This record gives sequence, structure tokens and C-alpha cells, in this order.
Amino acid sequence: MSNKKKIFISAAVLFCSMLTQAQESSIQKKKSSKDPIFSNATYVGDDQIYKSNPLKEDEFYSPILQGCYPDPAITRKGDDYYMVCSSFAMFPGVPIFHSKDLVNWTDLGGVLNKVSEFNPHDTGISAGVYAPGITYNPHNDTFYMIVTAFTGGLGNIIVKTKDPKKGWGSPIKLAFDGIDPSIFFDDNGKGYVVHNDAPDKGKELYQGHRVIKVWEYDLEKDQVIPGTDKIIVDGGVDLSKKPIWIEAPHLYKKDNHYYLMCAEGGTGGNHSEVVFISDSPKGPFKPASNNPILTQRYFPQNRPNKVDWAGHADLVLGPDNKYYGVFLGIRPNEKDRVNAGRETFMLPVDWSGTFPVFENGLVPMGPKLKMPKGVVNKTGKDGFFPNGNFTFIENFTSEKLDYRWIGLRGPREHFISIVKKGLQITPFAVNIKELKPTSTLFYRQQHNTFSFSTTLEYKPESEKDLAGIVCLQNENYNYVFGVTRKGKDTYILLERTENGQSEIVSSAKIDAKGALRLQVKATGDNYQFSYALNGGDFENLGNPVSGDILSTNAAGGFTGALVGLYATSSNNSHPK
Repeated sequence: MSNKKKIFISAAVLFCSMLTQAQESSIQKKKSSKDPIFSNATYVGDDQIYKSNPLKEDEFYSPILQGCYPDPAITRKGDDYYMVCSSFAMFPGVPIFHSKDLVNWTDLGGVLNKVSEFNPHDTGISAGVYAPGITYNPHNDTFYMIVTAFTGGLGNIIVKTKDPKKGWGSPIKLAFDGIDPSIFFDDNGKGYVVHNDAPDKGKELYQGHRVIKVWEYDLEKDQVIPGTDKIIVDGGVDLSKKPIWIEAPHLYKKDNHYYLMCAEGGTGGNHSEVVFISDSPKGPFKPASNNPILTQRYFPQNRPNKVDWAGHADLVLGPDNKYYGVFLGIRPNEKDRVNAGRETFMLPVDWSGTFPVFENGLVPMGPKLKMPKGVVNKTGKDGFFPNGNFTFIENFTSEKLDYRWIGLRGPREHFISIVKKGLQITPFAVNIKELKPTSTLFYRQQHNTFSFSTTLEYKPESEKDLAGIVCLQNENYNYVFGVTRKGKDTYILLERTENGQSEIVSSAKIDAKGALRLQVKATGDNYQFSYALNGGDFENLGNPVSGDILSTNAAGGFTGALVGLYATSSNNSHPK
């Protein structure tokens, strides 16, 4: 080939490349010109219980993680504590926190943060991934996170790392069925996996009959050893009483005895924690005579400041050489609805006798605990996760977005970008009612009384365009509060979706010349949606609506309510 020809071809390739880049730039510019920009967001928690119970110097609040952070599991290496929780179809999967003292926690994001390895893109919000276990193995200086994933045919998986602050390895698929796995390492370095499973085929005795299995674990191959599985608990503490949903097992070793601690009774009003003892990690296990060791099921349903559903626990030795337990519980609103979801609570544990017992875990729980000796409460300061009543202000000026902002069924990074004016959302052609990743930046509802507000710059170009706020329990139960078009006019609307059926509650034609402010303010079960035009005061869009559809009581499932910054180019919510 001649040099002239080479030069000509090179020039042609370069021209085509420049043309393509120019076209892409033009497309991007055109696309971004209509994309909504959220210049700020503010969440304010204002629950009365915290006003009535201010902290003293040596106290901290429980729950330690408010909002939908259920199924906690915890481990320790030296003076470093790591805790994980369920995340379902939220993304990233398996939120993880770090602490030096069990009081002040730092959010490290999610363990499963690669969509190529964990992709809940087509699952209901209560599927995805849940009930993790986390264990530090001192024999090889390695952390293990084991969990059940209901997506992509993953099933039970395990991931490892030397340092949870630096990320995790790829998921390893494990060869067993069932849910709620955890891993235990004995003094001699041997590994064991315990999990919930169905009874042997043909031996199921009643609805909710489950068993706990143990497997030996091969640390070299990172697999359970075939043929080593054994049922170590059948049904629960007393099979004759037909206990349901023995689950969330954890193995411990203390004073040359092996302890198996499990949840029993289902993750609702009958939830509890029970414990068994054995001379071997493979049993036989004998139940404690004083089971349950934690429950809130025995008390009047109308008790004030109710904490309920306590169970699904894990134990760790604290900085004061005393045991503590983390577990899930709920704080329903005044109509006994569960909107904030199942949260992570903590209690000290008395293990001075043969069996561990949660201190004050068998009486109605209060909101405050004594801190381990020498600890200073820094929650909500210096980058530590807040609890109690707090205000979270986000101006979208930091390059690193707070980990409390999450995606649904996919990464938030697929639709957000930080621009000069704030956070820009590039809308997906997906609306909030579809089983697909949505272009919604979500924040967990963490109080029964709260407000969430944002400032929005947006000019919808058609009826297919909508941006605003969404309050979501799941794809079939939610409120959409946003701005769209009808003909040549701009409208603001509130849509209620219950059991998949949608209706416009209120709508109004607006003339928004500048930024539009949107707000949802909940006082228990009453949710009021308001907007402010052109720097004016907030005005209500219709009357307060019920938060019933944002509760698990109505919607079912396992998650708490989420509130999010939402945009779609596939809107089907049309004003009256």
C-alpha cells in the first residue's frame, strides 16, 4: 500500500472518528438539556420518642441503624467491628458498616457492588439478596461474607477479603440449597456452614416446618464438602409445638461448648431468638431451658413506643469484654403500620451463665442503652452514621456521593451525574411500576415523622416525561409526586398505586419559571405532598394521604419504605 493511500485512509478514519465524537457530543448535549437537575435534597427526622428521651453522656440510641437495614450479622478483628445487613433488590447489595466501639458506625457502602456479579435487574424489591453472615477467620486472616441471592441463578454465595475497607472478591457459588447461611471457624481452623433448609423430602410436617443444617467447609476449595451435611435442628426448640421458620443460624464456641443461636417464629409478631448447646459443631444440639432469649411477642399490642418483631440476631464480644447482640426489630407508627421497615437494634448480652441472654430483651424495649465504658458518642458527627432525630442535607457538590443514596435493581451510577448545578438524572424509559432498574436515587425512610424536600430544575417536553419525588414500598405500592406535561401545559400531580392499580389523587396546572421545590412531610400515617413555585411558600397538593400503602402491612414483602429523586421518559401518570 502506498504512503499516500495510507495517509488518506488515516485521515478518513480520523475524520470519521471526529464526526462520531461530534455526533455523540451533540446527542449528549441535546439529551442533557432536558434532563432534570436536583440541586439539593434535605431529609429531616422528627420522631417524638427522641425528643422525650434525650441522651445522657454515657448513652446511645437503639436502633443503631434506622430504616430498612434488617437481618444484621457482625464480626470482629482486633478492635475493628464489621456489620452487614440485607438489601434485597437495592443496589449495591449487602450494606456494610465499620466501628471501633459498637456505637459509632461508618458506612462502607455495599459488599456486592459490581452489576456484572450481582444483577437483580428483573426481581421484585423483596428478592435480590438477603440474610447475610459475616465472619473473620483468624487462621488465614480473611473475612467471609456468605449470603443467599435470589437473582441470576446465584443461590448461596460467598465472598472474601483481607480488608473489608478495600473491597471484596468475586462471588463463589456454593453447592447447597436453603437460605440464611453463616460460616463458623473452629479453634483448629476447620470451617462449618449452617443454614435454614426444607425438611427431607416427604418429612414436612406442617406449614413453616424448617430445619437447620450444618456442612463441613473446605477452605482450600471454598466449597461445602459433599456428603457432610447433617440436620442439627428439626423444626425448632420443641417440634411437638409445631414451631415455624427456624432460621438465621449462627455457631459460636465458648468454654469448650458449641452454641447454635437461631431465629424462630417467623419475622413478624411471633419472632424470637433461641439457643442450643452441644459438645460438637455437628451436634446433637440441646435447646436451652429458658428459650426464647429474646422476643417482644408477650406484651400488649397497644403499648406506647412499641418495638416489635425482635429476632434474627448475632453476637459479638464488645470493647468492654462484654457480649452484645445485634438483631432486627420494628417501630410501627400510630396505626401499627410498618413504614420504616425492619431496623438494626442492639442490646447487651449476659453470658455469665451457661447460655447467653439478651439483657432487657424479654421486657418492652426502650430507645436508649448504656455505652461500653470509655466510648464517646459521635453518631452523626465526623462522618459517623447518625441516629435519633437528625437532618441530612445533600447539595450534590461532593464528587463522592453519600452511600445512603442507593439504586433499585441496578447501580445509581448508571443514571446520575454531578453537574455544576447539582445532580442530573438521565431518565430511563422505565417507570417506577416496572420490574426493571429505575432512574431513581433512593434514600431509606428512617423515621415515622419526617420531611424530605428537594429543589428541581426541569421542563418536561411531553407526557412521557416526568420528574419529582417517589415514595415507594414496592413496584405495586407507591406514590409518585412529580412534574409532567399535558398538551402544552405543565402539571404537577400525585399518583397513588395500590396493588398495581393507579389513580391520580390530585393534580394542578403550574407555571414554573424557575426552580421548583417539592416536599413530602409525614406525621405518622399522614403524608402531605407540597410544592413551591418561583421562590414562594409551599402549598399543599390536595389533602394529606394515608401512608398505608408504604407499609409492609399492606404491601407485604420484607423492605421498608424508600423516598427517592425520580425521573422517567416512560411516564404513564397523567393529570386529570
